[in-house]
Amino acid sequence: MTAPASSRRARAALAGTVLLVLLVVAACGSAASPSPAGADPIRVVATTTVLADLVRNTGGDRVVVESLVPAGAEPHTFAPRPSDLRKIADADVIVMNGLGLDDWLRPLAAEAKRADATLVELAPDLPGVTYLPGDAHAEGAGTANGEAVNPHLWLDAAYAQAYVDRIAEALVAAHPADADAVRASAAAYSARLADLDSSIRARLAALPSDHRRVVSFHDAFPYYAAAYGLDVAGVVVPVPGQEPSASEVAALIDAIRTSGVRAILAEAQFSPRVADQLAAETGVHVVSSLYTDSLGDAPADSYVGIMEWDTDRLVEALR
Repeated sequence: MTAPASSRRARAALAGTVLLVLLVVAACGSAASPSPAGADPIRVVATTTVLADLVRNTGGDRVVVESLVPAGAEPHTFAPRPSDLRKIADADVIVMNGLGLDDWLRPLAAEAKRADATLVELAPDLPGVTYLPGDAHAEGAGTANGEAVNPHLWLDAAYAQAYVDRIAEALVAAHPADADAVRASAAAYSARLADLDSSIRARLAALPSDHRRVVSFHDAFPYYAAAYGLDVAGVVVPVPGQEPSASEVAALIDAIRTSGVRAILAEAQFSPRVADQLAAETGVHVVSSLYTDSLGDAPADSYVGIMEWDTDRLVEALR
């Protein structure tokens, strides 16, 4: 049976009164117990999944991080999407590598017009770094001291520690209330990276000296090679997104045959077709599914994970 209109009106009035009381109580509770300083997380956007993971581990539970380039994609040739503009506009800190790897971020950040956001470039003018040359005509080549340099510094774990220091400085500057928490998290993570660096050095040092020459798919490994004792004899694809010509492939085949190359390094974000062709022509083993510019699936779903994953496969192939 349908309730009389007067009864329905009475219940509605009572519900409205209860709702008003609840809102007042909630407001009073909020006023009596304000959120502590630093309660809101630091919102960070990073260009790549690798950088996002470094930020996540540096800031700990004080940060919320998004990567613009999805896992498995190529940052050198990434085309930003309209939705990326909103992510940048909402960020407190925007993190990029710099040195040409992700310069597509600059016009996007300018368009977002977030005047109070901090834009931090991790690679340029980094203390303690010996910059290695890059191809001035290649996608992703930057400059340091007027010279073309390679941007892949993070593949030396000691340089990744310097990234962590710069990230921590940016997070603290953006949210001073979180300084103690961020610095503690950064120190713990930096110690973990120091252990990672020592472990990789020890494992690569155990390889015979004449087993260390490799060819990489793109020019991502010079800092790893310099830090851990490899010799990169050539690069399959000088410009990511552009396959080598027939003459370039022929020259690389000759170099592999004459220089004692032990392995061809293929990366997960690129097609292995050309690397497999080189292997078929030379009999040299392909080390497949390495990670450099992007994270992957577990166990290669973190910066530490990709460094351990790549080192495992290199040691197995070069042993």
